Amino acid sequence: MRKKINKIQALKIVRKNGLRLKELPSRLKKDREVVLAAVKNDGSAIADADKSFLRDKKIAIEAIKNNEHSFLLFFNTNLVKDKDILDLVKIKSF
Repeated sequence: MRKKINKIQALKIVRKNGLRLKELPSRLKKDREVVLAAVKNDGSAIADADKSFLRDKKIAIEAIKNNEHSFLLFFNTNLVKDKDILDLVKIKSF
């Protein structure tokens, strides 16, 4: 993405294709609303978001609801032991 885009444009882009988060400037990868919209479209978009979102339970839940395999990206965080997260991926305990 070459031209400068704003948050509204970014939201339109990631709502259509969450994986396009990787094309956005880092300032938008740090925007919670943009990241949430991206993972609601495609859970694996979390891989391209700012790493701070790996500790955000709501982001994690939306990513995992959309793509169970994105659970693996949260493996090194405390969320891997969270009951709600484990219930989503049908793991009894860790």
